[in-house]
Amino acid sequence: MSGRLLRLVSTATVTALTAGALLTTTPTPVMAAPEPPAGTDTGTETAAPDNRSIADLLTDLQRLYRETEEATEAYNATDEDLAEQRAEVARLDRRLVAARLSLHDSRGAAGRLARQQYQNSSTALSPYVRLLLARDPHRALEQGHVIGQVARERADTVERLVGSEQDSDALARTARAALDRQLTLTERREKERDDVRERLDEVEKLLASLTAEQLADIEKLEQDRTAEAQRDLVTSGALSTVRPPTRAGAKALRHAVAQLGKPYEWGAEGPKTYDCSGLTSQAWSRAGHPIPRTSQEQWAQLPRVPLAELRPGDLVLYFKKATHVALYLGEGKVVQAARPDTRIKVSPIAANPILGAVRPDPKEKPLKKFNPPKLPSTTGL
Repeated sequence: MSGRLLRLVSTATVTALTAGALLTTTPTPVMAAPEPPAGTDTGTETAAPDNRSIADLLTDLQRLYRETEEATEAYNATDEDLAEQRAEVARLDRRLVAARLSLHDSRGAAGRLARQQYQNSSTALSPYVRLLLARDPHRALEQGHVIGQVARERADTVERLVGSEQDSDALARTARAALDRQLTLTERREKERDDVRERLDEVEKLLASLTAEQLADIEKLEQDRTAEAQRDLVTSGALSTVRPPTRAGAKALRHAVAQLGKPYEWGAEGPKTYDCSGLTSQAWSRAGHPIPRTSQEQWAQLPRVPLAELRPGDLVLYFKKATHVALYLGEGKVVQAARPDTRIKVSPIAANPILGAVRPDPKEKPLKKFNPPKLPSTTGL
């Protein structure tokens, strides 16, 4: 979206120099900061040319970014399901090939058995008649045992043939159903991809319609709201205790910090670009502790932890639907891939409305000694 957005803004009423400074050099252009309670005086209620206040414009951008992230995480979830379904289809295909080979072998054995029975039917005597005519009854009994064994083997051949046919038919039906589900998931993923693009187009249109003054006022309001939310959280004492991470948490944190400055891209898991859950899932995967891919599944499947017990490496989830996630850095800060047209950065933990936190490795002991990773000179704060 970045190149297209810059072209849109540069052709609007904003001067090229001012627009370039706001949209290309600002680490956090327009972020969905925590919304104030109803009736709160924001201090910036001057009506914009389109009769919307700066606060209303920020609220609209918050909504659009939130909806974009919801659509992105829905796409990510379907993409994960599709990958698993493709693996299931491939596994069933291999089993079906093996079953058909077994059926082919069983049919060959049954054919040989049928030919033998046909060839011997006109001359062979029954085991009972052989016993009556035998000069050596004991030897005849031994031959009878062999004949019985052959009969059992023939029965087993027939049973294997029937079983192979049943297995092959059942696997064929299962493989067809799995393929149908794969096709359904593919169609759903295409629709969700289009939904993400539509949401991004809405963001572009709104940003392109704003003047440089409006953009500056929106950014200022966003920063003020974030600072207020951060002060309230710190004052509550929720982040007063300093805790070291586990060994895996420290590794995940170092990986996330190493990605600072890389672009956000929806649906991306690195190594060059990331979305929010792509960053957190890859950080923990690199630490040798895989976690779910999407922010909703991270919130649903990983153990919850109170904010007062946060330690570096834990994941902080945002918004009611858990549609955004960041990795806790410590000292009230997180590492996050915030949204389209931004880069991975360090932000205050209260940059968005907090839903809660989860811990990927709750049973591991924290390190006795921990040196936080060194941050680059420009981290986004």
